[in-house]
Amino acid sequence: MLTLLLIVLAVIGLLVVMRREAGATPALAVLAVLGVIGLVVDAPVIGILLLIGAAAIAITGLPALRRKWLTPRLFAVFKKVAPKVSDTERTALEAGTVSWDGELFSGKPQWNKLLNFKDDGLRDDEQAFLDNQCAKAAGMCNAWDIAQERADLPQKLWDYLKKEGFFGMIIPKEYGGLGFSAKAQSMVLQKLSANETLMVTVGVPNSLGPGELLLKYGTQTQKDHYLPRLADGREIPCFGLTGPRAGSDATSLPDTGIVCKQTIDGKDVVGVRLNFEKRWITLAPIATVVGLAFRLFDPENLLGDEEDRGITLALIPRDTDGMEIGRRHHPIGSPFMNGPIKGNDVFVPLETIIGGEKMIGEGWRMLVECLSIGRCITLPSGATGTARYALGWSGGFTRVRRQFNVPVAEMEGVQEPLARMASLGYISQATVYQTANLIDHGEKPAVPSAILKSQLTEFQRDILADAMDVHGGKAVTLGPRNYLGIGYSANPVAITVEGANIMTRNLMIFGQGAIRCHPYVLDELAAKDANDIKGFDKAFFGHAGLIFGNAARAFTHGLGLGKQSTPFDRPAHVYAQDIARLSAGFGLCADAAMASLGSALKKREMLSARLGDVLSNLYLASMVLKQWQAGDKVEGEEALLHYSCRFLLQRAEQAFVEIFDNLPNRALGKILKVIVMPTGRRWNRPHDNLARDIAKRVSTHSALRTKLLNNTWDKDDGDERNPLARYNALLLDYDRAEGLYRTLNKAYAKGELPQTALHPEQRVEAGLEKGLINEEDATFMRDFEKEVLEMLTVDDFAYDAFANDKSTLINHNSEPSTTIPAAAAEANVK
Repeated sequence: MLTLLLIVLAVIGLLVVMRREAGATPALAVLAVLGVIGLVVDAPVIGILLLIGAAAIAITGLPALRRKWLTPRLFAVFKKVAPKVSDTERTALEAGTVSWDGELFSGKPQWNKLLNFKDDGLRDDEQAFLDNQCAKAAGMCNAWDIAQERADLPQKLWDYLKKEGFFGMIIPKEYGGLGFSAKAQSMVLQKLSANETLMVTVGVPNSLGPGELLLKYGTQTQKDHYLPRLADGREIPCFGLTGPRAGSDATSLPDTGIVCKQTIDGKDVVGVRLNFEKRWITLAPIATVVGLAFRLFDPENLLGDEEDRGITLALIPRDTDGMEIGRRHHPIGSPFMNGPIKGNDVFVPLETIIGGEKMIGEGWRMLVECLSIGRCITLPSGATGTARYALGWSGGFTRVRRQFNVPVAEMEGVQEPLARMASLGYISQATVYQTANLIDHGEKPAVPSAILKSQLTEFQRDILADAMDVHGGKAVTLGPRNYLGIGYSANPVAITVEGANIMTRNLMIFGQGAIRCHPYVLDELAAKDANDIKGFDKAFFGHAGLIFGNAARAFTHGLGLGKQSTPFDRPAHVYAQDIARLSAGFGLCADAAMASLGSALKKREMLSARLGDVLSNLYLASMVLKQWQAGDKVEGEEALLHYSCRFLLQRAEQAFVEIFDNLPNRALGKILKVIVMPTGRRWNRPHDNLARDIAKRVSTHSALRTKLLNNTWDKDDGDERNPLARYNALLLDYDRAEGLYRTLNKAYAKGELPQTALHPEQRVEAGLEKGLINEEDATFMRDFEKEVLEMLTVDDFAYDAFANDKSTLINHNSEPSTTIPAAAAEANVK
């Protein structure tokens, strides 16, 4: 009995020490004291074993002892097995900052660090721009006209975008720009997502491109010349990075620049002779100035002794001799301006290099530093805006679309996707807004940018698929009335650009985060490179303490012991505690994967992707809790909080299970499963009751629907009719209409109305005649049904409308001889 008691006390004591990462001395003390007690109370075997354990901890854990024999051996092994980090990888790792993502990697997230990023909202000028200029711009768009008729935005809209400074949101006011915060930029792009082409056209110049590069790295002369012209639209920029052989692997640029001299106006000018071929360059067909990434070489050593000067960026006017520009690609579903750029022996002076000579070779660093912000905003904001519009349209449509005498929104098969759409949109809004808030506080979130880009565009894909499903024939029939189909077909663009989601999920999120966000790995690698054994000892044994700490935290939290206190209120508290539990498990699994696979983990992309999935879902859930804590709650929002957090935590646990099942070291996988999930999985898919409640609220005029659609274009005040405003108006009147539907349908079922009154309009007139409703009600229903029918109607076209070459048109109802095109008939005669 005494032996068992001492063992239990030793385990508890060590778990407490490990959870607190208190170090070797407290652990040694626990075992030594219990060992002495064992000897005193006549339990010599366990006492001796505990003292042996204490001695082992002293030899391996106390710095003064371990540095004499253990650390040198570990350092030698580490230098052999540690992965080599290339210069380009190191540049990417050092780009940006580490914030909440680092807390999640630590396994012991401190929630106050996240909550301390206060949100001051939008400035008055930002909100006014959102309410007025953005609404005006959105109101000039008709998706069918833009995509099918003109393959461009209307000239009137282009002029308005330039006049109102849409292309200068990131440019400071002193250069004529709007100087908007990251939150304001995000909200603008969300509102403009009423039309995909409009959002992309405005988003790209305010994301990764010449404007941001000039702001951060340009010479003062370059800033003074270009920034005012970019701000007011006199210059339209594009940025040439990707090409036929350099897409996701942008560091393998085959485009070259050779430093040389050329005689201009009788003077020898030192410059660069460029040869390049770029593809998929947004705004290229209409750009007036081209940002260009290329590999610079100096074979004649005109600039110094080094021949390969590295990736360099330049800014080249459109009319430069030798540059071919103006042709277009045809992006799927959306005719935003995109095309190739080629250059053959294009000579430019050194002054065109962004930042001048001092920034030669710094191009990759410049790009990845800018990308950490731009990738957090543009596509994630577009995906979030699309989610909001799709939800608004879908909720309205499913409420006014009736089948079997009930709105289809009352059918559970429709309620399930409606609730899912609402949840994914809610998660997206919280994540993109709160991450933008981090940026406004000076953070440059490199790893979260990969999370947001991949996760939110995948959400967009799921939301649009659900929206298409619940709309049915309304959405699959293209035409001016179809507000959904063209955007749905354009979704693969968001999935592919700015780092294809396959690459981002499998390589970037965990691959970059494992080193960049880990509390110790970067220090260990730095110590290796500097041959700093003392620095290695500190980092390595700190790392070891973290591993033991995460194991203890994950296991005890999994058993429901010693749960973390959190600053959240009742609904959010339990989710914050479980994020902390899973964060500890994630930290442990990340270290286990890196230790067991070493550099081979780079090639285990499916495993890396699942580790990234855990981090992504924990990050998204954290942003939802931050938004909940900071924002004003409305009726019904708590159900959406529960649905969203359970959805994300269920996905995180599923990723854990797949990690355990697929670790090459099967014993390690089983051990991790016991530590991280000692009682099994905790989270199932959200309950049906939550789905029913959410679906009803988003398909009726409710406080929750209003909040989710806040700051979208929801007024019918534009040049084009606004389907969201029309659905909102119908929902305002829906309760009255539903009561009249019930009265008339009940009377019809009883035989009180003629059996030929099959249409709602016929039943209204028959009900009026029978005195079941009065003239006021009849007038109301006539107007209501007229608008409903308009929203349900799809377009049709002339038979020959889709044939670009009318001579190939076949008249299937004519005599066979007339089906032969004229040219072929003439050939047959000859």
